[in-house]
Amino acid sequence: MTVTEATSAAPKKGRWIGDWRPDDPAFWASGGSRVARRNLIWSIFAEHLGFTLWTVWSIVTVKMSSYQFTTDQLFWIVSLPNLIGSTLRIPYTFAPARFGGRNWTVVSALLLLIPAVLLAVAVSNPDTPYWAFLVIAATAGFGGGNFASSMANITYFYPQSKQGSALGLNAAGGNIGVSSVQLLMPLVITGFGLAAAGLFWVPFILAAAIGAWFFMDNLTTAKASPRDQLKIAGRAQTWIMSFLYIGTFGSFIGYSTAFPC
Repeated sequence: MTVTEATSAAPKKGRWIGDWRPDDPAFWASGGSRVARRNLIWSIFAEHLGFTLWTVWSIVTVKMSSYQFTTDQLFWIVSLPNLIGSTLRIPYTFAPARFGGRNWTVVSALLLLIPAVLLAVAVSNPDTPYWAFLVIAATAGFGGGNFASSMANITYFYPQSKQGSALGLNAAGGNIGVSSVQLLMPLVITGFGLAAAGLFWVPFILAAAIGAWFFMDNLTTAKASPRDQLKIAGRAQTWIMSFLYIGTFGSFIGYSTAFPC
């Protein structure tokens, strides 16, 4: 059965694919690779925006001289998105299998409108209290969760022999979002004001959500059990890789957000 036949045999509602066999060479060559690539492209776009909103406060706080906040207070505004985003990665990991990768990409992209719009509202009012900035900055953690769901979703689309390259591209496309923020936001803020740091991303977020809605797919074969995932907690390699991840990605995201301050 070709990918086209498999897709047409699946329920039409919600773009669900009922037959997905990426490790079957004939299935992959007959169109599976094309479907997977299409999902990867939109996944990268949505994840890239997740990283931009996740780290945007690292640039915004530098421009908040009109607010009489201490350095410690500004660091809390920058730190909260990282703390919330790291925590959200746990439930986000299971979301694509539970709700569908395409469906969750749409939802997770639209959730980015919350920190984007609220940022613009907050900095437009000189009387915005510090606690409100903390709450709004915390919502930027939605962007950090996007990485986990995006990576989990793309895993299901690719054969094991190609998952390394696919996940590498997906991760790289997301991580570059940190550079996008630090390159573009100073220019945008200088030209259009501090509120533009949030509003600038709104059209891109809508484009990502619309693109995911029309061009991505859900897989009925995607399964993720929290109980099964907990089994790896007892393996030494899991803890070694976790500490390496803290030292690599943790340093990357930590230094990237702290240095502008």
